[in-house]
Amino acid sequence: MHDPDQRPPADRRPTRRDVATEPYDHAAGGAGAIASVGRELWRHTGLVRGAKLLLQVNQADGFDCPGCAWPDPPADERTRFEFCENGAKAVAAEGTKRRVGPDFFAQWSVADLEAQSDHWLEAQGRLTHPMVRRPGATHYAPIAWDEAFALVGDALRDLDSPDEAVFYTSGRTSNEAAFLYQLFARQFGTNNLPDCSNMCHESSGRGLGWSIGVGKGTVGLEDFDRADAIFVIGQNPGTNHPRMLTTLERAAKRGCAIVSVNPMLEKGLVRFAHPQKPLAILGQSTPLCTLHLPVRINGDVALLKGLMKVVLEREAAAPGTVLDHDFIAEHTEGFEAFRSALEATPWAPLLEQSGLSREQIEQAADLYCRSEATIVCWAMGLTQHKNGVGNVREVVNLLLLRGNLGRPGAGACPVRGHSNVQGDRTVGIVERPKPAFLERLGARFDFTPPAEHGLDVVESIHALHDGRAKVFVGMGGNFVAATPDTDYTAEALRRARLTVQVSTRLNRSHLIGGDTMLILPCLGRTEEDVQAGAPQFVSVENSMSIVSQSRGRRPPASDQLRSEPAIVAGLAKATLGDRSTVDWDHLVADYDRVRDAIEAVVPGFDDYNARVRVPGGFLLPNGARDRVWRTAVGKARFSVNRLPEIDLAPGQYLMMTVRSHDQYNTTVYGLDDRYRGIYGARRVVMMDPADITAAGLDEGRVVDLVSHFRGEERVAPGFAVVAQSLPRGCVATYFPEANVLVPARHVADESNTPASKSVVVTLRPA
Repeated sequence: MHDPDQRPPADRRPTRRDVATEPYDHAAGGAGAIASVGRELWRHTGLVRGAKLLLQVNQADGFDCPGCAWPDPPADERTRFEFCENGAKAVAAEGTKRRVGPDFFAQWSVADLEAQSDHWLEAQGRLTHPMVRRPGATHYAPIAWDEAFALVGDALRDLDSPDEAVFYTSGRTSNEAAFLYQLFARQFGTNNLPDCSNMCHESSGRGLGWSIGVGKGTVGLEDFDRADAIFVIGQNPGTNHPRMLTTLERAAKRGCAIVSVNPMLEKGLVRFAHPQKPLAILGQSTPLCTLHLPVRINGDVALLKGLMKVVLEREAAAPGTVLDHDFIAEHTEGFEAFRSALEATPWAPLLEQSGLSREQIEQAADLYCRSEATIVCWAMGLTQHKNGVGNVREVVNLLLLRGNLGRPGAGACPVRGHSNVQGDRTVGIVERPKPAFLERLGARFDFTPPAEHGLDVVESIHALHDGRAKVFVGMGGNFVAATPDTDYTAEALRRARLTVQVSTRLNRSHLIGGDTMLILPCLGRTEEDVQAGAPQFVSVENSMSIVSQSRGRRPPASDQLRSEPAIVAGLAKATLGDRSTVDWDHLVADYDRVRDAIEAVVPGFDDYNARVRVPGGFLLPNGARDRVWRTAVGKARFSVNRLPEIDLAPGQYLMMTVRSHDQYNTTVYGLDDRYRGIYGARRVVMMDPADITAAGLDEGRVVDLVSHFRGEERVAPGFAVVAQSLPRGCVATYFPEANVLVPARHVADESNTPASKSVVVTLRPA
């Protein structure tokens, strides 16, 4: 196995000896998860200290996991072990004993750090001091907080327009910090508030918003205990949302049908052994997946259309027994146009593009038609395509046919990847704010917010590259690694005058930036936050619209760390000065005051400070749950969506990017992908064995990947071929290593989300 402390160069080509493959014959979870967590705790925190931290994760009096946004059980049903393997790794990484301070930066130049792998950078430990790399300097140097704030303020005030600044947000930021951040940006005069939603679930928000009037999911955790069928489409919960497996296990045990729709049959949907149950540790596991549909990459629209054609055929054969006619008549609009278009669609292209047989689609339709309550879950496998919004609207079409919205055990479930990405959007992190929100914000703080739409992530990259944006401020995240078109994005950031990163740990975005680069180290979720002598807590919103508190209790990694709300206040004061109508110090001294302001501006937060203190938090309103449709027509809407055109030339493949099991977003914990049986390297291209043979390759051969888009070519050198079961013509790679192949202009219609799941590539000898 790979030693996580060795220092390979970031882009070193793998050799045959670097990559080992060995089928993983065990269930997801189980003893393997326990051993993996133990190794991570030993490496970062020590076992005893790490165990104490984990006992605080997702507890009513503890901190919200900094990993995914899967909801917690009700407070009175939680165990002391409400964490998963990858959540535990995230906590261990934040709680690490390792430190990255002035001595570290004095030893390492920016150029030397840039030559290291992302894995090595993240493993170095917690940032401890504000640091600055000034123009022409080779190293970062310490800077005082007040000087750092003044540096940012001077740079922002020196811009010709507020719209020359970009204020990015990752999903880790709390409601309180996010609300203050958007208030600062809008008082400064811009709506340039791109966030990580732009790169993942923006397609979900646009598709759901148009179809049912709310851009969020419509189910709660309790609905999974009532569903007869659960479709999991374009999602790998075993790696990306492992706590979801506990929910699916409970559903499977009571007989709920679980349908997996994914080009790869992921281990987490085959069998699950709950790692916190003694019998599971000894090998007992639960089968999860009733049916797996190995759809071709971006064949989901074809599959969904085929499935719905079967539903309509069965209704025609037995009128009144399949469709929910009362629901369709009372609650929907556009059904006849939808039905006509679907009936006119021939079967041949649906089968060809989905890569499935008529029999497989009929099997899925059997399960759907027998189910009295169906949930459809999805993630990036649906949203990161040119037709991502259409994919989501087709999911809604399927749910509408049998009234599977707004009733127990049924609904739409976009599964968010960041722990508070949904909450950040709720409290105002959005580049296209609604006029009503701006009106309430302006009234509460006595100013006129800018009305013109701002830049999303992809638009921000282009603006930085073209010189239309000159200052970049990142509130968390790893922008250069997470975004598409890595070389183009890196060049865009290097053209900035100033780049600012508010972070907990070292990552690649600290090394690729503007003339001046600034690192502002912040508190993590696990750490105690004291303002004006009083301990504070923050709040977050999970994937199912529940808002709860998060309170860190561990001493900060450094006495130089500041909370994100305090950093925002410092930036705002240094930038806005007397022209601000906000008493920033007053707000930050007591986060209850921030929550009072959110209550005044954002609907649904009535009695915020009282309700968030109730163990388990509170549920935000969601009209679609109550069959109240806040669409333009006042009803849920059927849609007609084009079948995507998938036309590959000989020798071309359709590539999707995926995470390894030892990874969370851009954070790489190790070089092994246990569930897929790939060990020791991440620069790999996964192919079906038949495609490997047809291409004249063999497993372990090192190739260069070349992407093709509108006559442009992008090259990612040195990827080892490994065998995985995939539809013919499809390949998979890890991100962020393969992000260099994703063109910045290859985006989803309407949502502008990077189409990272459908990139045309060829393989050539390395």
